[in-house]
Amino acid sequence: MLASNEATKMLVTKISDGTVIDHVSAGKALSVLRLLGDPETKGATIALVMNVRSSKMGRKDILKVEGIELSTEQIQRLALIAPRASVNIVRSYKVAAKRSAVPPRTLRGVLSCTATTCVSVREKDSAPSIFFLSGRAPLRYRCKYCGRELDEKDISAQLA
Repeated sequence: MLASNEATKMLVTKISDGTVIDHVSAGKALSVLRLLGDPETKGATIALVMNVRSSKMGRKDILKVEGIELSTEQIQRLALIAPRASVNIVRSYKVAAKRSAVPPRTLRGVLSCTATTCVSVREKDSAPSIFFLSGRAPLRYRCKYCGRELDEKDISAQLA
């Protein structure tokens, strides 16, 4: 008979080389996966663990992507969907680097303003969208032109 803590453990194998994305808000793992593009076409093996208990977050998602190492730009984009995520780069079964998903201070051409009267919506060619970080917890960005704020829900909807 297994001890009670052994009976409740979930087994996910280690990865040799790739990325482990931890501390993703519960339910956001599929959005993070979409952000990565189509890892299967690159021959990557993916482990997705969703809605697991977390002492820090209550519930969280975890992604393990073998064969893909996230770039700094991808980690910044990840921060737009999972602003509290931690990223571990794994090489030869060991964590080679730990990074936090830090939202960029300025976003150019990544998000669209939701204000229909905003110049960035009416004249996209001459006034590309520019947003400035206005809050991290919860994540918020403010439009340079009209001041409209986008919250985490607005941001996720545009990137999903």
